[in-house]
Amino acid sequence: MDERRSSDGGGREFQRVSDALRARIADGTYPVRTFLPSQRDLAEEFEVSRDTVQRVLRDLAEGGWIKSRQGSGSQVIRVPRTQPSAVSEGRRLGGVTLGPVLDEAFERPEVTLDVYSLTSESLDAHLRVQAERIYSRAIRPQRIALRLILPSEDLAVPYPRVEDDPADARLTDRLHVITRKSTESVRGLFRDLQELVPDVDLRIRHAPLTPTCKLYLLNGTDALLAPYQVIRREISLDTGEKISALDVLGFGAPLTRHVKDADPDSAQSVFVDTWQAWFDSVWDRVAA
Repeated sequence: MDERRSSDGGGREFQRVSDALRARIADGTYPVRTFLPSQRDLAEEFEVSRDTVQRVLRDLAEGGWIKSRQGSGSQVIRVPRTQPSAVSEGRRLGGVTLGPVLDEAFERPEVTLDVYSLTSESLDAHLRVQAERIYSRAIRPQRIALRLILPSEDLAVPYPRVEDDPADARLTDRLHVITRKSTESVRGLFRDLQELVPDVDLRIRHAPLTPTCKLYLLNGTDALLAPYQVIRREISLDTGEKISALDVLGFGAPLTRHVKDADPDSAQSVFVDTWQAWFDSVWDRVAA
């Protein structure tokens, strides 16, 4: 194995392979119940080490995308909440994706993240990419602080739900399971990061509010916003039953980015400051 294959470029190669496999699962290249190519084939295709492929597959398994068994390979068990056509449209209209913006944010010595979201699923996936960069020493932040606001579990959210029976609680229960799993994954990630980052601070609160958008506030300078677009789609339960549902775009939803500039009265600066004030008010006065 040559030097490039053995080193893999740290977190960048992990992110490249992870992004490619997630996109293929999302666009139907690897449908539910089909198997991904072997680790050897993936390593050859992407020109990375088997170790990088194994880390990507573990991450996909922890996120509930695939199920891996020794000797049987990696089977797709869930397609993320996204529609490729909607993602393409967002890019055409100038939307951004979270990954590159987080790359910039995590290159600073102090990283602050304020996030308001329906679940912590996509946040967990993106934070794991940054953790890989930290583990490989590609970046060395000295402080990471995350405040996360999620909807209260006793809140009657309008999505996801069974399309022809709003009283059916199965999709709400499924949402809670996804949220608990991804939130616990974020907690575990921050515990692990304590070994490499001197100051790690994770705080999670719940608010009796249904998110109508995703909001990311980064380092006090950037605001990323994506409205939750309601779509019709088929959801497969763990039992194998397929349900016609009303859901929202999650993974891949296009975001608009606003960055503060030197003028505190500019439209960009006012936008960021307004959403930061909104987040702080909900965090301090509503969330618990």
